[in-house]
Amino acid sequence: MRYAFSNRKMGIFLALAGVLALGIAWWVEHVLHIMPCELCLVERWPWRVLIVIGVVDVLLPGMAGGPVLWLCVPTLLASVGLAFCHAGVEWGWWPSPLPGCLTPHITGTTMAERLASMPLLPSKPCDAPTYLVPGLPLSMSVMGGLYAAAILGAFGLWRYRVSRAVRRIFY
Repeated sequence: MRYAFSNRKMGIFLALAGVLALGIAWWVEHVLHIMPCELCLVERWPWRVLIVIGVVDVLLPGMAGGPVLWLCVPTLLASVGLAFCHAGVEWGWWPSPLPGCLTPHITGTTMAERLASMPLLPSKPCDAPTYLVPGLPLSMSVMGGLYAAAILGAFGLWRYRVSRAVRRIFY
C-alpha cells in the first residue's frame, strides 16, 4: 500500500513538472511577448505527455499506475533530444529540421503575388535563442533540456530508492 502511495506522489510530481514547464513557456509567450519558434512549439509536446502520464498514474487504482510511470523515461529523453537539436540549431551546428524555421520562400513576379505567398503569421527563426536570465548564457531550449534531465534524474533516484525499500522488505 505504501508503494502505491509513493507511485501517486511521483505521478503528481511528474504532472506538476509538466505544468511548470508549460506555465513558464506560456508566461514567456503571453506576458513577456516573446514569440516562440517552431522548434519551441514542438518542444512543448513532451511536457503535455508528461502531464497525461502523471494524471493517469494518479487516477488508476492501487499499484496499477506504477507501470505507466515508466513512460516518462522515453518522454523526458525525447524532451532532452529536442532541446539538444534546438541548441544545435541555435549554435549553428546544423540547420533546423523543420521548414517553419527557415526563411519563407516568397514567390511571384508582381507585388500582389509576392504578398499572397507570404506566411500569415510572422515566425521567429529557430537559430535566434531566447535568453531569460541576463548574464546567463543558457537559452530557453538549453534550460528546458537541463530541466528535463533533472526530472529524469529525480525519477531515476526515486526508482532506486523504491527498489531498495522493496528489497529490504522482501529479503
